[in-house]
Amino acid sequence: MDITLPLLILAIPLFMFLLLGLVGMKMSHKLAGTLGTLGMGTVLVLSYTTAFTYFFSGAPEFINAAGERLQYMVFNTTWLQFTDTLVIKLGFLLDPISAMMLVVIPTISFMVHLYSLGYMRDHHGVYEHGFQRFYAFLSLFSFSMLGLVVATNIFQMYIFWELVGASSYLLIGFYYKKPSAVSASKKAFIVTRFADLGFLIGILVLSYYTGTFDFAALTSVPVDGLANVSQVSLGTAESVRSIFENSAAPMFMGASVLTWALVLIFMGGMGKSAMMPLHIWLPDAMEGPTPVSALIHAATMVVAGVYLVARLFPLYIMEPSAMQIIVWVGALTALYAAMVACTQIDIKRVLAFSTISQIAFMMVSLGVTDINFHHGIGYMAGMFHLFTHAMFKALLFLCAGALIHAIGSNDYTDMHGLRKYMPVTHITFLIGCLAIAGIIPFAGFFSKDEILTACFGNSMLWYVWMSLVAGLTAFYMFRLYYLIFWWKEHKVHEGHHQPSDQPWTMTAPLVILAAISCVAGFVPFGNLVTWNGHQMFPGENSFLTNLQHLDWAVAAISLAVAIIAILVATVMYRKENDLPAKFKNALPALWDWCYHRFYWDELYQFITHKIIFGCISRPIAWFDRHIIDGAMDGLAYVTNKASVAIKDFQSGKIQMYVWFYLAGALLLGAITAFCLL
Repeated sequence: MDITLPLLILAIPLFMFLLLGLVGMKMSHKLAGTLGTLGMGTVLVLSYTTAFTYFFSGAPEFINAAGERLQYMVFNTTWLQFTDTLVIKLGFLLDPISAMMLVVIPTISFMVHLYSLGYMRDHHGVYEHGFQRFYAFLSLFSFSMLGLVVATNIFQMYIFWELVGASSYLLIGFYYKKPSAVSASKKAFIVTRFADLGFLIGILVLSYYTGTFDFAALTSVPVDGLANVSQVSLGTAESVRSIFENSAAPMFMGASVLTWALVLIFMGGMGKSAMMPLHIWLPDAMEGPTPVSALIHAATMVVAGVYLVARLFPLYIMEPSAMQIIVWVGALTALYAAMVACTQIDIKRVLAFSTISQIAFMMVSLGVTDINFHHGIGYMAGMFHLFTHAMFKALLFLCAGALIHAIGSNDYTDMHGLRKYMPVTHITFLIGCLAIAGIIPFAGFFSKDEILTACFGNSMLWYVWMSLVAGLTAFYMFRLYYLIFWWKEHKVHEGHHQPSDQPWTMTAPLVILAAISCVAGFVPFGNLVTWNGHQMFPGENSFLTNLQHLDWAVAAISLAVAIIAILVATVMYRKENDLPAKFKNALPALWDWCYHRFYWDELYQFITHKIIFGCISRPIAWFDRHIIDGAMDGLAYVTNKASVAIKDFQSGKIQMYVWFYLAGALLLGAITAFCLL
């Protein structure tokens, strides 16, 4: 493959960041926004060209004679070399999941760039302060995410991982004069830094025993898969495991070093993907502009943790303990976030908790993967849901932005009955709700069904658990839909204009993403993205492939659950009534816990302020001030007093020096005479 296109995919957003960041303030708002959007549009075309070439060209460098899709190094340049084997490289890796992300990231980023041309202006056409800076930050974030997903080694991924964290900090805190936005950006940055510390330690442990950072050496698998391995060459994932088992690698708390390394690496994914208990930053991150929410917290940044596990999946699949941790963390997070979303009033926070729940869905799918069941359907399903969810969740966030732009509030109680005023937003939001609820034939139906099929093949517990989460998802999304667009007639408050659909720059992305959400589920994903390169449905690449290979028993049950949940939401919220109040009064404790997010923020406040600051930091500060500083101050005091006492010895008076000399000489003579006697 020509190296030019991949280089431009990374170089263009970096160049746009530097251009807009350095000279953007000297440009007009329109020029800066247009340049940023055109730059990302160019990246979109180049990324599509690269991904489609990889998936559909059939070139021997991409697909071998057996039909497996191969990892392909476009380029891989040495950056730092510590030993002959321990080398950090910077490169561009093409394989099924990185090629898929080359479709997802530029698509969402371009839609956000285009959408922001309208969103970042008020109804009088006045641009937001810092408009050029906003587009510079968008370009930096896009560059960081693209560099992360095409990394050839885990250390390169970590570098771009931190760049993603820095750019998200800048975007969340874009309204830097707003205290809540500053607080939210710091919260996101600090929480993810704790997680990334675990990630870094895991990288160092893994590389110490394997002597490599390269994904190709860590994760390449035999053609026949791990289940039928008889002989394994050096450099495969199985060989990595043997390094830990056959070396003097120590055990810790009953687990191997490999298990600990993978769990610590997953800790980084937990932070970035907002898994419990490191989820608290994401709802507050809604303080950033709504296009940022669509870009970072719906489609790209928050799936970095899922992508990390998928990238190292051949290692994780060999460590059942690490996989169980992934499943339990994902399942608990999915249920928790779904319950909280059922009670929120701020429409962006409903979508934020929905994102947490759906990302957890993907984690569970990876964790329940059995490579002997449907050729590892869980891995494919998790990646499939990552792909479809990116489209309809970005759609929902951008619809929310259109609503906020029209109403001037995030609170659904200020909305109601907007279907008559905003028909395009209404239809596209409804499509997004149907997709995330898993209604056939929308995209979410197919990816969610594959996840439930994987759960069913692993354990009845996880199947029932995740089916419940899927039902709650359908319920809270249609609760939100009815409260925004139905419930009762909308009242235009005095001093406010009548709401309407937004300019074409905001409406066009909604229509495009809605169209994708309608058809994305028909992509024969099982033939494009699998954990070992095998096609799940060889020779079948039609848009009917997914329908033909559905597990209809699982699909029928999940569809029934979704429909029942939607009907319950319809009864409770389509027209104004007292059913929601009755339900709240019937279970007040449960409602309060869900509404207050199970008091996780209060728990963190208690731990940090009462325990860490109050019981640990304050005594340490007292010891520092009174003992350490006191000892130093006392030493200085004694030295000062002593110097004052003896300063007359250096008075500058000759007579005084003679007397001291004479007294000293006499004293010395007396001592000498005494000793001689």
